[in-house]
Amino acid sequence: MSEILTASDRPISIRQVFAGDSLHGRSNAPARPSPLARYGVSLIFVALATAVAFGAEQVAGAPNLSLIYVLPVIAAATVFGFGPSLAATVAGVLAFDYFFTEPKFSLEIARPTDIWAAAVLLVISIIVSALAAQSRRREQAAQRAAEQASALQNLAHVVIQSGSRDEIVAGAATALSRIFLAPSVIFIHGAGALRLAARAGGAEITPAEEEAAAGALEIGVHLRAETYPFMKSAYGFWPVVAGHDGGCVLGVGPRPAGYERPKDPDQFIEIVGAYLTVAFGRPASGS
Repeated sequence: MSEILTASDRPISIRQVFAGDSLHGRSNAPARPSPLARYGVSLIFVALATAVAFGAEQVAGAPNLSLIYVLPVIAAATVFGFGPSLAATVAGVLAFDYFFTEPKFSLEIARPTDIWAAAVLLVISIIVSALAAQSRRREQAAQRAAEQASALQNLAHVVIQSGSRDEIVAGAATALSRIFLAPSVIFIHGAGALRLAARAGGAEITPAEEEAAAGALEIGVHLRAETYPFMKSAYGFWPVVAGHDGGCVLGVGPRPAGYERPKDPDQFIEIVGAYLTVAFGRPASGS
């Protein structure tokens, strides 16, 4: 392979345009708690609600105490999503039953009013959990859309402000990494050889990825990761710029667990590819 260009190799002007860890070769995906941590913290929310319920027991009856357990459900759904909030719902109902209904310190319920209170708590918690989790998903989708738009806007600034082909290619790799929340690479074919021209998001390339990139350019279609005959390649590749004397391939690597790819990845590839045609100075091919 010839010289590898990374976003950290670019002049200070590019660093100012592209803010974030992806400039230094690290993944720009925000840290995400593990499933164990999310469920564990949700149960801690229930434990805190139980402590508050003990403090309020002297001034409120058991049916009223049940409403306190809606709070950890809302917190878990807002912060972690539906799964942890459902766990908080079940744990809250069990804690309410065990500590505050007769006979106490038992999962049996003797009084009809307590049975009704536990049932209402369960229904309300499930409804609140679903609504809060849905609101959280919508907020996350809006944030991702804003981040993707920002990545494309920053790439446009690089294209406008810089006449350097290398800077535009490096900026395109960084934009891809931000859009897909994954490592990204750009291969360029010229002078009879395919070379890795830019990478971002901590991309690590093996010979399997080099072969897959060459294959995508040769057949002119998108190759998904781990697709025959390139089963060892962890990257998906799109040939987006081609001409009589060479071509360009964009690659996106695996995403961190829990993160989904954009709903229309080809659309983003085409936009980034269109910006790259400015650097190449020839029409883009379809992805």
